[in-house]
Amino acid sequence: MNDIRRTILWVIFGFSLVLLWDQWQVFNGNKPTFLPSTKPAAVAAAPAGTAPGANNGVPTASGAATSGNAGAVPTQTAPATPREQVVVTTDLFKATIDSEGGTVNHLALQKYDEADRTQRVVLFDNGSPATRYVAQTGLLNPVDSGDRFPNHLTPMTPKAGPREMADGQNTLEVSFESAPVGGLKYTKTYVFHRGDYTIGVRHEVTNVSDQPREAQLYMQLLRHGTVAAGTMFGTNTFTGPAAYTNEKKFHKLDFKDIAKGKIEPPPPANDGWIAMVQHYFASAWLLKGDPASEQLRREFRVKDLGDNLFTIAMVASLPKIAPGATQVVNSALFAGPEEEKKLEAIAPGLDLVKDYGIFAIISKPLYWLLNELHDIIGNWGWSIVALVVLLKAAFYWLNAKAYASMAKMKAVNPKIMEMRERLKDKPQEMQQEMMRIYKTEKVNPMGGCFPIVIQIPVFIALYWVLLSSVEMRHAPWIGWITDLSAPDPWYILPIVMTATSLFQTWLNPTPPDPMQAKLMWIMPLAFSVMFIFFPAGLVLYWITNNVLSIAQQWFINKRLGVLGK
Repeated sequence: MNDIRRTILWVIFGFSLVLLWDQWQVFNGNKPTFLPSTKPAAVAAAPAGTAPGANNGVPTASGAATSGNAGAVPTQTAPATPREQVVVTTDLFKATIDSEGGTVNHLALQKYDEADRTQRVVLFDNGSPATRYVAQTGLLNPVDSGDRFPNHLTPMTPKAGPREMADGQNTLEVSFESAPVGGLKYTKTYVFHRGDYTIGVRHEVTNVSDQPREAQLYMQLLRHGTVAAGTMFGTNTFTGPAAYTNEKKFHKLDFKDIAKGKIEPPPPANDGWIAMVQHYFASAWLLKGDPASEQLRREFRVKDLGDNLFTIAMVASLPKIAPGATQVVNSALFAGPEEEKKLEAIAPGLDLVKDYGIFAIISKPLYWLLNELHDIIGNWGWSIVALVVLLKAAFYWLNAKAYASMAKMKAVNPKIMEMRERLKDKPQEMQQEMMRIYKTEKVNPMGGCFPIVIQIPVFIALYWVLLSSVEMRHAPWIGWITDLSAPDPWYILPIVMTATSLFQTWLNPTPPDPMQAKLMWIMPLAFSVMFIFFPAGLVLYWITNNVLSIAQQWFINKRLGVLGK
């Protein structure tokens, strides 16, 4: 019975490693090795009877009739102005803002390189539909009166001013102003702050007509729907639109579900934000900067534009604007890395864009502890080592009990082997005699399985921490390990991991069944092949765990006099 249970545990453990290896291949841009996806990346078709991009991405106004022209793309009444691409450079960004609507068309992160380190990470890009990803804002008319207000297609004029953040300068403002459209003039000002991935965006809406105007402000993220190919188990980190409200908390809105019309956006709320999430990085629109802006009633929209383009928008209703008056709304555009502690400080729930999958309940406290250790140690590799030491200390007595049981199993193993040989032709009597020996020697056949059972969920949860945490990206440890999120380039850590696993196998009791005994030695060798492709941080965790387990088990075996048997 013990042999069967042990074999089942090893099979479960091995299958878990296969899945993890497969997913790591996916996130490194390779095809799955064992479990190739039968589904293509999400590509949405335009709704029947609609030309691709026919609605130009302008959301429908809240409260407007579905027929008529409310919320549609305006017929521009202002004279056309030359279109200009304004390049803004700060310590964190190199951004291009299009004078058409003041849209952020391109944004590169100055502090982050691509995986091959040949160029900067580009978050926003207005290239082909396959890479298009932009941040847009504009005004909607909630009244079906025929008037059109400035939106993200309206020509705007850049105001004169600096475009590069100078040394010693902490803020940089870049403004765009539209001509009056529908009686409203729209001014949008981007405020860049040194060392901050949250860009302030100030919206000034001036009523230049002789009648009061009701308007709605929309903030929108448009992105292509191509995601990394996953496996049939769907364990890759989430990519797509997301929204947060205090009423319904965090909503992940899958591209495929949007394309199929299965998505219900969050209900209207007096708080919340929208985001586009991907591996390591995210963007989000938030209403923040003053109490009046933060308390605006907002509604949420998701839309399939066709051509594999999707939008998520947040629409805020503004107070009625009197003739000659100006309504100011402060918002923020976050565009940067998913650093959990910094996201928590920006807005409630924003840290949820960092996706831990179904293991969040274990991964989040593991990350918290790992981050606290890093604040003290200052190196992510040594922080992983310290984390394992703390985990082993927390489970010390449980592991000690399990290792003692394994040591006892090793001590009675000669009796079991002799009995199996003597009763090999009498399987029923052999099973009864085996149970009698276990009872006489007070050995629990399942006692040695607890360390494996405990380590599997922690191992998988830490895998998600290392996979999702941008802090591990290009983080060095020692010498040749310059990126804890990438495999060891010299394969030294996987070799050490294999050696420690084999030594740990030698310390464990040998299964009486010869085939299972061979399997005990083959499994570490098989796992070592997969660990070659695992991130160095995860292999470092496993080596540290093995070394501490060996030390504890060696001590217990020596105390019980079974070392080397």
